[in-house]
Amino acid sequence: MNWYDKAGRWAEEHRAQVDVVGTLLTLLVVVPLSTAMSSGYIDYGLGTVGTAPVLALFALLTVGPLAVRRTRPVLSVTLVYAATLVQMLLGMPLVLPANLFVLVALFSVTVYGPRWAHLVAIATGLLGSALLGAMLGLQSGPGNTIFGMILSVTFVGLLFVATWAFGLVRRARRETLIALRDRTRSLEVERDQQARIATAAERSRIAREMHDIVAHSLSVMIAQADGGRYAAKADPEAAARTLGTISETGRAALADMRRLLGVLRDEPDDERGNGGAAERTPQPAAGDITALVEQVRASGMRVSLVRMGVARTLPPGTGLTLYRICQEALTNILKHAGPDPSVTVVVTWERRSVKVEIDDDGRGASADSDGAGQGLLGMRERAAMFGGTVTSGPRPGGGFRVMLDLPLPEPRTEELSAP
Repeated sequence: MNWYDKAGRWAEEHRAQVDVVGTLLTLLVVVPLSTAMSSGYIDYGLGTVGTAPVLALFALLTVGPLAVRRTRPVLSVTLVYAATLVQMLLGMPLVLPANLFVLVALFSVTVYGPRWAHLVAIATGLLGSALLGAMLGLQSGPGNTIFGMILSVTFVGLLFVATWAFGLVRRARRETLIALRDRTRSLEVERDQQARIATAAERSRIAREMHDIVAHSLSVMIAQADGGRYAAKADPEAAARTLGTISETGRAALADMRRLLGVLRDEPDDERGNGGAAERTPQPAAGDITALVEQVRASGMRVSLVRMGVARTLPPGTGLTLYRICQEALTNILKHAGPDPSVTVVVTWERRSVKVEIDDDGRGASADSDGAGQGLLGMRERAAMFGGTVTSGPRPGGGFRVMLDLPLPEPRTEELSAP
């Protein structure tokens, strides 16, 4: 934004102060010029005595209302037109410097006033130009009345029409800018609302996942504790194994809860005032990747699944993260890879981590983006919550690749000895 635009915006924001100061400065110039011209006036019915004060008064009445030309445009143009009309009816022709500001009043009401006001203003201005021509013709002689009217309407009327047309252009531009600002403001509000809604929805989802983790882990621990209590007398070793299972389940649940609670820093507001429990649905896990691939294959895309290593039972949060990242990668392929891509999903189970590689031979770097840009970011955030990493980018030779490296809890192979 250059200095001219900044000055225009500042003047628009402080229109009342700018108009008052501009009017006062104009009066300091126009009133002395009007009184200085009084010596050249002849007697028009007012007499030569007091002509200078009368001219100064009319200059003040014509220019003064411009102080409210943008805040009260209808009032301003009414007062300016009325002062000019009285001046003509008193027999004083429009030769004052102040009379030029009639055009300023017309321009102001065209830009800032209602539609009916500027239509009435231009019609009145054209009638006034005809009246001025008639009066000038009568003062020059009865035979010059029609000639004076034609001359006045031609030149003065053209000035009114040109000013009105320029005001209409300025009005249209101003309305366009106002509409754009309102639209921008609405978009900002909508963006903030969508961000709050998305945040609340994500927190609710994570809260439901945490609830499932706690419920599942506690159910397993209670069942193991009940079974261990009955088996303690007959088989102490079974009781020791049961305690080990309970210990591992508790540690896994506690680790998942800590990760999820790190995301839920504060409780979202319930704007609807609904105190009921949120509806819960079973969350997918790592074992559901096969069903996910089958679902995508049923949509017509060529997908192959390769599994290497020995699959392990994962904590619910870790398995859900593995599933969601595969789901998002396959969804991105459906959206951006182009027609009939070939996709390979490789799941590699290692001792300390599980790695997933999703490759396709689609458009790769030339793929169009939907503008949201949240898919890859969401995958990275999900992986980072469990200490993993996601790398993505075009493949050499074409296509796109997403690689996930997710660390796994250390397996506990030793068994607790009986006391």
